[in-house]
Amino acid sequence: MKTKANSLSALALQKYKKNTAGVFGFWFVVLCALTAIFAYVLAPDNSSNANQMHLEIHSKKPGFEVLMLSIPSEKKINQSFFNIILFGKKSPLTEVPISNYSISATDLIINSYTENSAVSLTKTFPLSKFQGKDISTFIKTKKFYLGTDKYGRDLLSRMLIGTRISFSIGFIAVFISLVIGLFIGAIAGYFGGKIDAFIMWLINITWSIPTLLLVIAITLALGKGFWQVFIAVGLTMWVEVARVVRGQLISAKEMQYVEAAKALGFSNFRIIFKHILPNIMAPVIVISAANFAGAILMESGLSFLGIGAQPPTPSWGAMIKDHYSYIILGKAYLAVIPGLAIMSLVMAFMLIGNALRDALDVKN
Repeated sequence: MKTKANSLSALALQKYKKNTAGVFGFWFVVLCALTAIFAYVLAPDNSSNANQMHLEIHSKKPGFEVLMLSIPSEKKINQSFFNIILFGKKSPLTEVPISNYSISATDLIINSYTENSAVSLTKTFPLSKFQGKDISTFIKTKKFYLGTDKYGRDLLSRMLIGTRISFSIGFIAVFISLVIGLFIGAIAGYFGGKIDAFIMWLINITWSIPTLLLVIAITLALGKGFWQVFIAVGLTMWVEVARVVRGQLISAKEMQYVEAAKALGFSNFRIIFKHILPNIMAPVIVISAANFAGAILMESGLSFLGIGAQPPTPSWGAMIKDHYSYIILGKAYLAVIPGLAIMSLVMAFMLIGNALRDALDVKN
């Protein structure tokens, strides 16, 4: 009799915990997931899409600091905490990088930031614009920990919020591929005959088309955008799931518990989805982890080509596209940082997939 301590799932979990690389990958993915959820809380620039542009300070190196004047607006915006977490803060403040400032009896006089102080522009703002508050509360030294991109946006904030795109594409694409792949693969493997032949013909046709070209075709048909890419990637990843499920079902349907279920008069769909599928999910879980990594790479490639998530939505692939020419201009970090982020997240999912494969292998 199996107990909780020696059940197959418990034994698989124990084997997984012994795999250091797999455990590291799991906790790295958990960290990235929390970062994606609370991106706007963690980001220094918590405006929507971290899209505050300051062309005066574009392409600055990591650790760059500058005096930043925040000019309040008369318009007030009320947002709930959950709205800020989901969509960012709709700030009524306008930020202006400055090199120095002075205060007269009625005005605030600033010199805008420029690399050449000889061409610095002088601007004047009435003190009444600051609602009678201390001017020092509106002028702070702002540090850009990863520098700024070519539009003067905070690169760290864009990276943090860009994590959402990679995680979203992974979850939604894998969910779509599982729904389609499990259903089609199960039908083909269980019923066989002409149904199996037709589904295998459909799978082979889809398999023969280069994945990237198929995704591009679906994306162009649905239109450019955030959700269109998710659907397009998901519609191209179901084939692998369907092939694995079909092969597993062909073997499993000859097992004694399936024959017993048939003898008890259970319907075919109950036998498939209640009895067989739960027993063949191990390889599906492994391939889903690999599909997570594949979906992230696919979205990054589409964003690099300009047909992924559209500006100003931050995407790691789009960041590489915007800055790859800077590699030969001495500012390679603008493209290397998002590239390392993609590589790290993909590697983490691959480590999880390999660890799951070893843990769920009954031969070990």
